[in-house]
Amino acid sequence: MSEFARPFDDSYWRNRIQSVFAELRELSGDGVGVTRPSYGRAETLGLDHIAELAAEGGLSVGRDPAANLVVTLAGSDPSLPVVATGSHMDSVPHGGNYDGAAGIVAGLVCLLRMKSEGEAPQHTIRLYGLRGEESAWFGKAYLGSLALFGELTLHDMGRPHRDTQLPLRHYLEELGADVARIGRGDRLVEPASIAAYYELHIEQGPSMVARRVPVAVVTGIRGNIRHFRVLCRGATGHSGAVPRWLRHDPVFALADLLTRLDEHWEKLQGQGVDLVITSGVVQTNAAEHTLTRIPGEIAFSLDIRSQSQQTLDDFYQLLQDECAIVRRNRGVEFEFDEKILTPPGEIAPELKRRLVGICEELQVPYIEIPSGAGHDAAVFANCGVPSAMIFIRNEHGSHNPQEKMDLDDFILGTEVLYAALSREAKCASSRST
Repeated sequence: MSEFARPFDDSYWRNRIQSVFAELRELSGDGVGVTRPSYGRAETLGLDHIAELAAEGGLSVGRDPAANLVVTLAGSDPSLPVVATGSHMDSVPHGGNYDGAAGIVAGLVCLLRMKSEGEAPQHTIRLYGLRGEESAWFGKAYLGSLALFGELTLHDMGRPHRDTQLPLRHYLEELGADVARIGRGDRLVEPASIAAYYELHIEQGPSMVARRVPVAVVTGIRGNIRHFRVLCRGATGHSGAVPRWLRHDPVFALADLLTRLDEHWEKLQGQGVDLVITSGVVQTNAAEHTLTRIPGEIAFSLDIRSQSQQTLDDFYQLLQDECAIVRRNRGVEFEFDEKILTPPGEIAPELKRRLVGICEELQVPYIEIPSGAGHDAAVFANCGVPSAMIFIRNEHGSHNPQEKMDLDDFILGTEVLYAALSREAKCASSRST
């Protein structure tokens, strides 16, 4: 064991952590899980609650021009770049309480502990409570962190909310964000002003549960190419009267396409290529479909993910080639909506090594795994900020009400985060000086 004696195991911190998560659930519970829409009231209530707890603990609290929450523990040398941590507060509809919020709570208790125990960092330490990470609400992910670095475009600000159809700009204005600066692409923070960004997050898949480890060090963050709606158009007809050779059946065309893509995926996986493909929405027109009718069209979504941008680009070209083959064979047409690219995020090797070393020093069981889901850390990394991630084991996956993060696992991961932030900021106890 090192000088970090796992004080988060103390009953004071355990009770406080449990209370914060319970309070966040109370603020955003929907009867099934939690729903914290991006830039919505529940997201704001959650961030406001974190702000209140931070202020009560003597930390500085503010909002940046994109309405993200910023909590600060001032360092002794303001000329040094800050050390940052954080995550997002929003959730998918009927989601779980820990997706995103776990990283904010972990950062909060780390800063509160440093403050209460008299830690004196040289570097300022900053906690970000980021808005709009989930793509469920405006069709694009990482809205708050993109705005932070001047990467949120005017086109993005016009994206409609899934329920109200009001543009993102409307919600930013309601929250007092500086839409003029955001629209100009101004950087609200310079990447060079941040020495490192650490994000703690629950794992959103089953790997850690299956391998029975509480903590993971992330090796990379998959990016993605998405189409929310692709339309395959064919020709309607009577199910019994049109022979196969005269059909233009979009359902069988889509089946062909997905089968061909799956065959390519299997081959690439056998070659060690990092790739996952999902078509999560498939539907014929509900106003027209019936048992005895050949549908005239079928709509579907595509989500292609990889840690490699080259793999994403190559597979997307392969998709277009296969669409052309199916088009010829089946006599159908494919119409694609907007192509949305989210680049992969590269984990800084030196930060990853630091996290691995801390896990070994503190005797925390861990594995190294890639992140299949996207995270704000990818934006920080792609904008030039050295970034790393800690995963916490979580049963039942994520994006559903059954998220189940064990408090003991969270404490272990938060202890690793605390050690990383302390060492990155070169903290020294003020009581010993």
